[in-house]
Amino acid sequence: MVTTQPIGIFDSGYGGLTVMKEIVKKLPQYDYIYLGDNARAPYGNRSFETVYRYTLQCVEWFFDQGCPLVILACNTASAKALRTIQQNDLARLDPDNRVLGVIRPTTEIIGQFTRSRKIGILATHGTVQSGSYLIEIEKFFPDINVYQEACPMWVPIVENNEHLQPGADYFVQKNVHHVMANDRDIDTLLLACTHYPLLRDKIQQFLPAGVTVVSQGEIVANSLEDYLKRHPELETRCSKHGNRFFNTTDSTEDFDNHASIFFGENVRSNHVDLDSGIPVVDHIY
Repeated sequence: MVTTQPIGIFDSGYGGLTVMKEIVKKLPQYDYIYLGDNARAPYGNRSFETVYRYTLQCVEWFFDQGCPLVILACNTASAKALRTIQQNDLARLDPDNRVLGVIRPTTEIIGQFTRSRKIGILATHGTVQSGSYLIEIEKFFPDINVYQEACPMWVPIVENNEHLQPGADYFVQKNVHHVMANDRDIDTLLLACTHYPLLRDKIQQFLPAGVTVVSQGEIVANSLEDYLKRHPELETRCSKHGNRFFNTTDSTEDFDNHASIFFGENVRSNHVDLDSGIPVVDHIY
């Protein structure tokens, strides 16, 4: 790992793997290291202070692994921790490194998907509570009306591999109908949680014809490609051997069994103890 400077991709659990999948597809030449903080997941209902503290600890771990750039592929961490880390901690940790999130890239282009200028946001309670999407969309598209809906059962459904089962229908239908009831002219739904793309087919079946469902993986991948082009001083620091490293703070067996559902490939992970700072040691793809 000493000679490798991978791009770090972080999530509280598995959802960030849907983003990593699209990033690797778009930019396969780089080395990547993924960390899922599964031992402390989910982050969605935790306080701002707790999410910030957990996320900062993980960012510090990435920097210890040699990552010059870390992507918070987690909407809750992006909403509750990113700005504080960027403004208060980067100068102390390493002023030449960067930490990016998934909210800004999404809100910069969400206006391209809607004709009616009315959109729905499906997210965790923590992301909704933060108001981050309302604030950011207002900056770029003040003419858009935004309606938010917290979907607290969706992450457990996906992580328990129930997302394709009939039992998930009740919760998906309930939340979809609730957000759409805000305005019959909503023509775009944003999946503002990286777990939710696995429920996309079920979401779509409860929507009126013509409503566009937007997920973040491809958006974030395109944004990262553009960012690296605009910042060659950072891009040249990212190693390019096509390696992928997977890590979890919880059971590697559980992680590997679930991760393939999100990433689309079988993976083998390493266990990381954040308190002791155990480094990545093997399992390279």
